[in-house]
Order: sequence, then structure tokens, then C-alpha cells
Amino acid sequence: MKRSLYLSLACNCLVFILSCNSTRNIPMTQHSVPVPREDSVMIELPEDIIVTPQAYRPSFTIINDMVHTRLSVKFDWQKQYLYGKEWLTLKPHFYPTDTLTLDAKGMDLNKVELVQLKGNIPLRFEYDSLLIHIHLDKAYKRGEQFTIFIDYTSKPNELKQAGSLVITSAKGLYFINADEKDATMPRELWTQGETESNSVWFPTIDKPGMKTTLEISMTIEDGFVSLSNGLLVSSRKNPDKTHTDTWKLDQPIPPYLVMMAAGPFAIVKDRWKNIEVSYYVDKEYEKYARKIFGNTPEMIQFFSDLTGVPFAWPKYSQLIAHEFVTGSMENATAVIHGSYVQMTPREMIDGNQEENISHELFHHWFGDLVTCESWSNLTLNESFADYGEYLWNEHKYGRDEADYEFMNSMNAYLSAPEYAELPLVRYFYDEPEDVLDLVSYNKGGRILHMLRNYVGDDAFFNALHEYLTAHKFGTAEAHDLRLAFEKISGQDLNWFFNQWYFSPGHPSLNISYQYDAVDHHVTVSLEQIQDTERGTPIFRLPVAIDIYASGKVKRHHAVFDQQSQVLTFPCETKPDLVNFDADKMLLCTKNIIQSDTTAAFQYRHAPLFTDRIEAMIYFRSVDSSGGLYNEIITEGLNDPFWSIRLAALYGVSGSSNEVMKNKVAVLAVSDKNSSVRAGALQQLASWNDLSALTIARRALNDSSYLVIATALDQIHLLDSTNAYADAQKQENENSDEVRDAVASIYAANAGPEKNDFMLRIIQSSGAIEKYGLLSHYAEYLSKNAVHLEIFERGLPMLYELAERKPEWWLRFQAVNTLVIVQNALNELPQTKDTISLLEQLTVRISEIQSAEQDERLRSIYGLK
Repeated sequence: MKRSLYLSLACNCLVFILSCNSTRNIPMTQHSVPVPREDSVMIELPEDIIVTPQAYRPSFTIINDMVHTRLSVKFDWQKQYLYGKEWLTLKPHFYPTDTLTLDAKGMDLNKVELVQLKGNIPLRFEYDSLLIHIHLDKAYKRGEQFTIFIDYTSKPNELKQAGSLVITSAKGLYFINADEKDATMPRELWTQGETESNSVWFPTIDKPGMKTTLEISMTIEDGFVSLSNGLLVSSRKNPDKTHTDTWKLDQPIPPYLVMMAAGPFAIVKDRWKNIEVSYYVDKEYEKYARKIFGNTPEMIQFFSDLTGVPFAWPKYSQLIAHEFVTGSMENATAVIHGSYVQMTPREMIDGNQEENISHELFHHWFGDLVTCESWSNLTLNESFADYGEYLWNEHKYGRDEADYEFMNSMNAYLSAPEYAELPLVRYFYDEPEDVLDLVSYNKGGRILHMLRNYVGDDAFFNALHEYLTAHKFGTAEAHDLRLAFEKISGQDLNWFFNQWYFSPGHPSLNISYQYDAVDHHVTVSLEQIQDTERGTPIFRLPVAIDIYASGKVKRHHAVFDQQSQVLTFPCETKPDLVNFDADKMLLCTKNIIQSDTTAAFQYRHAPLFTDRIEAMIYFRSVDSSGGLYNEIITEGLNDPFWSIRLAALYGVSGSSNEVMKNKVAVLAVSDKNSSVRAGALQQLASWNDLSALTIARRALNDSSYLVIATALDQIHLLDSTNAYADAQKQENENSDEVRDAVASIYAANAGPEKNDFMLRIIQSSGAIEKYGLLSHYAEYLSKNAVHLEIFERGLPMLYELAERKPEWWLRFQAVNTLVIVQNALNELPQTKDTISLLEQLTVRISEIQSAEQDERLRSIYGLK
């Protein structure tokens, strides 16, 4: 599963890394702060929402193995029910058994029977709304199969089961716009199973260590198309204006990877060799589907070649789901993406969603083909998918781009210190969703990068081949990965896995250098200063150290494995640079004493993006009056890689250098990268330069939505009186960023005439965008509180969001908006109409808070 927006939201005590207000989120390289995506907002929540892990979670004890699951389902849109029939074939795992326990959450069970040739036999069972305990007709022996028939009704909307930060709901089955009241939203249904939510819509053994082959028959209305795992083997028309599609998958998968979806999707078909590759999108995006997903066949070939294990599935489909409750999900052969992946070519100027696409695809080797046998071992799924993003970027776009994204990923983990207390393989947690975090994703991906660097590319990818082949269509735990690497490399790697997989934390390093001109050697001193009181070890750190001297570079390989350690290396002359961790692969924080001259040398001579960005960060922190500062920042503004140019832009803020200022103006107008153009606009405005307003208004005609939105922000700062007119001209742009910028200006300047616009963009936006727009709407309503007529339409929309949205944090923001409005109304003269509106609002806020089921929000609201 790619958390995408949601996982990046999890750092800093559950602070969503999203930006509201007037400044665009231009991807800006930082040393210790994650780079926010453009479509992001800041949600500050109480720190005590993070729950300290308490319970030991052993592997699930297997009594019965699932063999095959056959489902026949139809849907009641009015009630939002699923009516299901299931034939579940199982066999005892090892010991004889006369019982079967299935997960089945919140269902009505009509029949539970044993299937026999002469007719089904009713079975005695107990059901507590979560588990069905079934008494079989006899004790079955190992290898002896039996089939259970269950007739049931799934009622997902009546299930009281909270979601989590990264999966905002756990209903399993979702009916979207079921009553068709939302004209901006298609009517569709889809499922989301991870971690253990598919047992809301079909009885199963809902554990990652279980696998089953699959057949699903879906009866849906004519005009809808369906998608499920495997191949469409039949489609039968029915006399009642419905049709029944049957999908079949012959390869075994765990229950959480089972999916189905139905809706008025357009299907665009592609191919990889003889395998169908298809894209299910909204009809208006049909013409863009190949632009969005078109690199998928190349990705399949790349990952097949890289692992030496050809794509093992009969098809590969990707579907866009509205109001999806997480980022994307790797359902076997049928991935679901949130609607944010659906973009026009113009939107893709500012960045695409290929990282999400590559992430979910790589899961079809790591997670789908070989599955973690327990949620404790989730790293075997998510760390690899995270690293798959790096591998694809490296292959397709080069190492600079791959290292840039990977550095941001590592910094997101490092900027959330509470995660340092959690090991990668986690046997203690409260809920399975707890392990879907920056440790399993970001930290785990970086650990794989270190392992690759340590054993070398050839051994690394051969070990992946060994692991995948040995456990194909099965399950594994972290020790299986270690054994595969040991088999291929011939090395004992317990030390690596013990410190990186089974221990918490990461090294924090103080590093210094000295040159001895008498003995002609360089001394490298390293101190590990991380807190070891809670299990974080003193790490063994094999590193490369490059010493630059006399126009040459010599590499030394060293191992630091003590808390304080000094190593010496021969060097005939004083070095220009000692480059510790020259491959820039360590997961750590580090403090290196550096000078202007060594940082400048590093920027100009060390080969990697990370070398250059470290030098740029150094110069961004020093006195801007120095000569080398001007030289390096200027060189950075001309760097061939866009991220370095962007980083250099944020180093010129204190400069009075006219040459540098002129260069920034040129970048704002003509840089080929939209993030750099936007960053230059911000920099010009921060100087309050007379030319900034002219350039910003010219930028309103840019091809990039990010640049237009940034230009609006800067115009608002420099000429707030006339910004309103510029915003009006941008109202119809189909861009979340532009609409957010327009809403920000209207919040500060517009009267009641813009209420309809504010309502329209909020209602038609995705959940993340709604969050930021609600912040603007709260300001807008507060400033227009004297116009009571605007509340006639505004309040019902806010009530709807506060009561019905699946994302708990969005409900929270809607309630927060209502409270802000309540406070604004309290400041008005208390007329009869104002008092009446206030009374109504106060009652509704109380009712909404009292009816809230999510424990996090109940705690925030002070409810028991």
C-alpha cells in the first residue's frame, strides 16, 4: 500500500505535512525537514493520539488452511448492503480438527452449511459479530478438504469500527455517492481490505499468513463495469437490467489483497507481452489514461529483469476510486488508486504520480507474490515497495532524481523522533495499522539501500531472486530475507539484521577530521551519540571515505563499531576534502565540522546530488557576505539539476548581490522546471522587489498551475488591493492549487458574492484539498458574518462534512470551522436573527460531537 499523502502525514506527532494559507508548497530541499507535496495542508493534532505499543503480537496460529474462496454477491444501493453467498474450501493445517473459526464483522448470517454431494448439511455455530465459531460434522485430518457454504448480508455502514491515520476507515466495502445527491461525484463501489477489513464483506480467515485462490461473481447494474482479481471469465446478462461478471484468480493470495469495484469507468487497455494491462478511469480522463499510467508496461519489464522473476500474474489493472480511504492499494492484479492520481497533462507539468504507480507494482513481487506472514513483518512488503520507487526513478530518470526523492523520504523519518523508538520488525503494537508508518516505509526502504551498498548490486539482486523464488506464492518473515542474503553472499549478516531490523533507532554521529603534516595521515574521529537507554544499539557502520588531495581522490573502506573511535588514513598532502560516507547511503543524523573552502570543494568536485545539496545547505546557513557564499549560491542557481537550483534560491534571501537578483528574475520567467519558477517568484516577492509584481502578473499565463498559484499568492502579498481582480480571472482553472490560491484571496477580500464559488470548490475537491479549503472558508465566513444569508447554504455543507465524511481528520476540520463561525457570530450585535442562528449552530455542534464514534475525536471533544 502506498500511503502517498497519508503516510507523509504521519510524521511529527500525527501532524499532516500539508500547507495551508498563502504560500505554495514548492518542493524545497531541506536537510532535516521532509519536502511537502504540492497538494498538502497542515493539520495539528494532540500528541497523545499516538498510542504507545503494548501488546505482544505472535504469529497467527494456523488450524485450517484456506484453499479456495468462491463468492456470489449483489448489492442494495439504498441500504448499502451486500447480499453474499460463499463457498469456502479449507483443509486442516496439520492436526485433526472438528472446528473452524472465521472472521466476519458485523454481518447477518442466514445459513452456515457443509457442502456435500447429496445436499448441504446445516452446521451449528456461534457468532459474536466478529468471529464465527463453526462446529464441523466430524474431525477432519491433514490433507482432507471440506467446503463450507455461508449465506450472509454485509452491512458495512452499520459497523462501528474506527479507521486509522493512514487508512481513514475500516468498513471494507464502500458505496460512493449511493444516493446520487453529489453531482460532482460518480456513483461507484469499491473495497479496501488492508489490514483486516475484507472480513466485513465476506467471511474468511483475515490474516496475512493465509492464502486462497479466488472466484468472485458480481451482479451489477447495466452501464457499470466491474473489476476484481484475476481474469474476467464470463459476463452474463440478466433480465432485470443487470449483468453478472465472474472473475477468477488461480494464484493464491491473502484475504487483504482481495478486491472488487464497480462503476461507470472508462477502460483503456494496454499490454505487456501477452498480458493485458488496463486502466480504469473516469470517462473525462479516458484520453489521458496512457499519459498517467503509460509507463506501466516498461515498469513491469524493468522489475521482472531486475529481480530475475517474471511478472507472475495473469493481468495488471489500475483503477481510480473516488473518496478512497488511503493513498493506493496493491490488490493482486487490480490496484486501486485514490482520485489524486488522475491528472491532466497540464497538471502533470508540476509532477506525476509515478512513484505511487511503481510502488504498487513492485508490491506484486514483494507483498503479493511473497507476503509477510504477520503484520509484525510488514517491512517485507512496504519497505520493498518504498525502495521500488527509488529503483524506478534511478532507472528511468537518473540517480540525481532518485537520490533527491530518497533523501526527502529519509528526512521525513528523521524529522519524527518518536519513531526512533520503534524497530523495523515490530512484535509489540496495539493495532495492525500501527505498523503502517514511517518506519516500515521510509526507514525500511533506506535500510534496503544500505544493504544493497554493503553487499553490492550483483549479490543484492541475486539475493532478491533467491528470496522470491524460495517463497513464491507463500509467506516469509525477516529471517527468511536474511537467509537468502547469506546464501548468496556467503556472509553472516546477523549483525546487520540485528541492528537494523530488530533494534530501534538509528545512529547519530559527530564526525571530525585532522591532518597530521608530520606523519602524513588524516585522522577521522567518529562518536555515536544516540540514546541507547531504550534499546538503540551502538551501530556497526561500514562506510566509504573519499580523501581528495593533490588533484586526486582515493577511496578507503572503514568500519566504525564503537561509541567513540578514531581511524587514520595515509595522505601525503593536506586534503581538500574528506568525504565521510562517500556513497551517501547511511541512515543517520550527522554533525560534521566543515569550512567554507571544504564545502565549496565538495559542491564542485564530489559526484553525487547528496554531496551538492549538503554543500548548498551549508552555505544557506553561513554569513551571506562571504565571497565563496556568492560563488557557490550563484553556481547552484545554474546547476543542471532542478532541485539544486531550487535549494540555491532559498540561499539568496539575505543577499544584496544584483547579479544574483537578476538571475532569480530570469529563473522566475524561463527556468524549464515549474518548481524552480515558482520558487523564484517567492524569492522575488520576499525582497519586495519592484519587478516582482510585474513578473508575477506575467506568470499568470504560465503553463504550470503551481506557478500560477504561486503568482497569485505573491500578488496578494505585494498588491492586496488588486489581487481580487486577478483571482477572478483564474476562477475556472481546473487546478486544486489555483483554486486554493483564489480561495485564500477571497477569504481575505471577497464579500457574499463569492459564497457560491467557495461552496462549489469545496464540494468538488478531494479530501486533502477540502481540508485546506475549509480553513479559507472559515476565514471567509468570519469576515462576512454580518451577511447572515450566506449561512443558509454554507452551514448545511459544513454539517454534512462534519457528520458523514469517512476521514476523521476532515470531520474534525469541519467541526473546527463551525466553531470558528460560532465565535465570529458571537462578536456581532445580538439581533433576533443572530441569536437564532447561534442557537441553531450551538445545538448542531453539540449533536455532531456527541454522535462522533471515533475515539480520537471523542477525546479531543472531551467526551468519554
